[in-house]
Amino acid sequence: MKKRIVTRLDYCQYLMVSQTNYTLTYYADHHPEGITHDRINRYLREDKLTPALVWEQVKDDIVLSDNGYLIFDDTVLDKDHSHAIELVNKQYSGNAHGLIKGIGVVTCVYVNPDTEQYWVIDYRIYDKHSDGKTKLDHLTEILEHSVYNKQLAFSTVLMDSWYATKKVMMLIDSMDKLYYCPLKSNRKVDDSKGVNPYKQVSQLDCSDAELEHGKLIKIHGFPKDCKVIPNPTIT
Repeated sequence: MKKRIVTRLDYCQYLMVSQTNYTLTYYADHHPEGITHDRINRYLREDKLTPALVWEQVKDDIVLSDNGYLIFDDTVLDKDHSHAIELVNKQYSGNAHGLIKGIGVVTCVYVNPDTEQYWVIDYRIYDKHSDGKTKLDHLTEILEHSVYNKQLAFSTVLMDSWYATKKVMMLIDSMDKLYYCPLKSNRKVDDSKGVNPYKQVSQLDCSDAELEHGKLIKIHGFPKDCKVIPNPTIT
């Protein structure tokens, strides 16, 4: 009798159905056709769940909108007690508020504000030791692929202060898109149209109206004709 082949669908359905135990041993013990632990382990070693597969699964379901958002974020999967797992690096975790050992993942979510739906459309594993790429490089790749390859309809990019660099912000601007991101409190800006020296965001003086709607400023190092409107309450 031909041996049953473990497929991606099999394994994903197991992860969805299992409520308490997600180990390979548990999967093998409860598989109706008696697939061995070794065969499941061999499948996981050989199969590659690539970002392209994520897009393949959602591209026919996603509802696009010219008002759409692309949300970029990164997370660190905590592997602080692991010692021999590939892709584990020491990196900063926002949840832990410090350095931990973990697997860094940069994600991109498409949001349709008209229908209040969202879809994960892309991701990248952060492992600079293997590919030399930073998280900013991954964001840039995903963004450019979304615009030039996927040709997604959207108007705005939302991202954390970690990604609020000149390179990324100018790239988004060159695509004729809006971006929303917090500026760190020590970022140097000018709200005097060049009359006074640059000051930190935390030192901005704002009226009640400016606190509500923002004020026009220039970020240090940006072209003189590039102005942004920050929310001074975000640090």
